[in-house]
Parts: sequence; C-alpha cells; structure tokens
Amino acid sequence: MKILLSGGTVVSMDPAVGDLDRGDVLIEDGLIVAVAERIDAPDAEVINASDRIVMPGFVDNHRHAWQTALRGIGADWTFPEWAAAMHRTVKPHYTPEDVYAGTLLGRLEALHSGVTTMLDWYHVAQSHAHEDAAVAALRDTPGRSIFCLGAGWGTTDPIDDDIRRVRSDLAEDGLVSMALGLRGPEATSIDTVARELKLAAELGLRTSLHIEASGTIAELREHGLLRDTTTAVHANGTSDEELRMLADAGGSISISPDVELKMGFGSPMTGRALAAGLRPTLSIDDVPSVGGDMFSTMRTAFAVQRGLDGGLRARDLLDFATVDAAHSCGLDARTGSITPGKDADILLLRTDDLTVFPVTDPAGTIVSAGHPGLVDTVLVAGRVVKRDGVLVGVDLAALRTRLLESRNRIAAAAGIPLDGTWRPQPEAE
Repeated sequence: MKILLSGGTVVSMDPAVGDLDRGDVLIEDGLIVAVAERIDAPDAEVINASDRIVMPGFVDNHRHAWQTALRGIGADWTFPEWAAAMHRTVKPHYTPEDVYAGTLLGRLEALHSGVTTMLDWYHVAQSHAHEDAAVAALRDTPGRSIFCLGAGWGTTDPIDDDIRRVRSDLAEDGLVSMALGLRGPEATSIDTVARELKLAAELGLRTSLHIEASGTIAELREHGLLRDTTTAVHANGTSDEELRMLADAGGSISISPDVELKMGFGSPMTGRALAAGLRPTLSIDDVPSVGGDMFSTMRTAFAVQRGLDGGLRARDLLDFATVDAAHSCGLDARTGSITPGKDADILLLRTDDLTVFPVTDPAGTIVSAGHPGLVDTVLVAGRVVKRDGVLVGVDLAALRTRLLESRNRIAAAAGIPLDGTWRPQPEAE
C-alpha cells in the first residue's frame, strides 16, 4: 500500500533531508520511502497536505496514563499533595477496569494531540489483572506505546516475576513494547537497583527512573550502575557534576516543565542539561495536574529557559519532542524524523487555522502558538489513525461514558468530592 502526502510544508527534523516549503512524502507498507519537492506516484492514495505542516509525530517519554479519569483535579496541588491523593487515597480503589479506561482514554488523548509515541509509566501495582488491563488498553489504541512497568509507590517488594511475565507477552518490535521502571536508591536498596538493571539487560529493556534528590546519580555511578539505556525523569535537585556523569554514561533526561514548576520541583533542567552535554527530552507526567499535549509542554520549557538565559531556539524544542525523545526510548532508528527508511509516524498540522495564520516560520509557529486543534491528520507506521481532525474508528461517546463511570466510582469509593474543594493531606515528615 502506498500513500502520498502531497504539497505540504515539510519539517523533517532530519538535517540530511532538510525542510521543504512545498514537498511530498511517499509512504509504502508503513515506511517512509521518499521525501522530495515533487514525487510521481500514480498508484498511491493521495492525501492533500496543502495548507498543512508535515512533521514527525511527537514522542512523550513519561506519562502516567492510568490517572486520566481524574483530569484537572490536582491543578492546585503540590507534589506531596499529589502523592497523598493519587497513591494513598484513590489508587487502592482502582479496579482493572478503571486502569483500562484511564489508560485507553489517556493514550487516545495523546494520539489526538499528535503524540504518536508514548511511554506509559505504570505504577499502580495492584495485581496482574491491573497490569494486563493497562497493556490491553495500549494495544487497543493505534499508537506506538511503551509500557514501562514499575513497582508501586513506596514499595520495596521484588517485581522480577511481574517484569518477566509481561515481557514474555510483548514483542520488542511491535507497536506496544516494554521498559522497566526503576525505583532507584531513593526508594529501595542499591542491591535492588543492581538486580533490576541486570534483569533489564537480560530482557533487553530500557529503564526509566524518577529522581528527586541530589546525590542519586552520583551513588549510581559509584556502584557502576549508570547506563546508556536509562532515562532520568525530572532530576531538578541534581548537581551540574551529576548531570555530566549522566551525559558521560550516555543516559538521557526527561523534563516535565509544567508539573515541575507547579508542584515545587524547581526550575526545569533544560539549560543545565544542555550545558552538561545532555539532549533534553520532554514529557507530560500526569493530567490531574497539567494539560496532556506536547505543544503547551514545549511552550513552557521554551519560555522558562529563554527567560533564564535566552539560549534556546524554537527548533531546539522540536528536537527535544521528536528525534531526541525517540533516541531516549531506543526508537530513533524507527521514528522521530521524516527520514526514508523510518516508520511513517507523521502529523499534518493546519496552517489555515486563524490562531496560526499566516505561518511564516513553521518551527517558530509550532512552538510558540501550536495547539491540539491544529492536528488534522495523524499516521502511525503508515496507518491513518486521525483524519480531518477526527480519530478513525473510535466510539468516543461510549468511551466518555465509560470514563465518567470510572471516575465517579473511584471518587465515591475513596470518599472524595469532585467539586474542586478537596485538598489531600500529605503525610507528616
């Protein structure tokens, strides 16, 4: 099967391909086979990309999709309040059906807003049925997803059997693959970290690790546990020296700027990471607290760092949200840029929308003024999953009903109001 994206403004994110004011992209059997000003393909299905920016899909390498049913409830929360709410108050009342509904709608939301690849950082840790429900939801969404299985919040129990069980069911080269969510020395013993890293290497899994405190990266290095397959999430308290350690090891960093600023983590690490030799990547984190689209995430990271030192350019943010994030997931050979030979994970963004018209600088417009309403068409591995602004083959009315039922049941079971008045009480230190 061939598809020709015809006449769009191509922002390829591949220096060898470059950008085209007017260009065509030819897709065959799910792969990008050619990018040029004009391509003759009379046997291809033609998608008119005029008045559209053609760019690679976004890559979000850290999101907790199971929390989607409680969207917006934590807009005013600090991090300790979020932890008390999500992990100690509502999570015990989550059934596998709740996990499925939240993950499904969360992944569809991300796809709708142009996130073609998403790492779902799962830490519900209630039962095998809960894990299977999350995986099933990702499989039922036509996006490229990574199920990052981690232990429950604050638990020290071994998760080796869980990792092996789920890994045996997920092919490395499928649309849904797997990663291991490390607890790290802040949450468990260094011996446990070493064992989990050994297991990840044995199973061919990349790892992701939330970092809060200064000294964590140094401790990992001291014990020979820094890996080029590990993404450090947040790391706002990390020293410049530790960032250089992470860079020297070939690791990566995921920044969630809206959550970090609102919840009291500190300034996003964008500029400091670059200075240390790291390529920052961007992620949403959780939608009870912030919006779920990459446009607003890029804009926050851009504005904050420009305010600090004026050093970033708009295209840097596009790099962070596409090719750099794909690299952090070990998928840069398959996605992250419009490059012949890669899978066709591609967005068509409207340029005739009054919120962005006229588009003079495509990269500048995407970063400074982009929003999910511009996402007209989405392809994943060459399959059209959103067309003319509508997700293909998705019964959203039924799914909305399902998620509302889940939210209301969880809230009732947890005894919390849904009128915006609830403020969770953090545990006393």
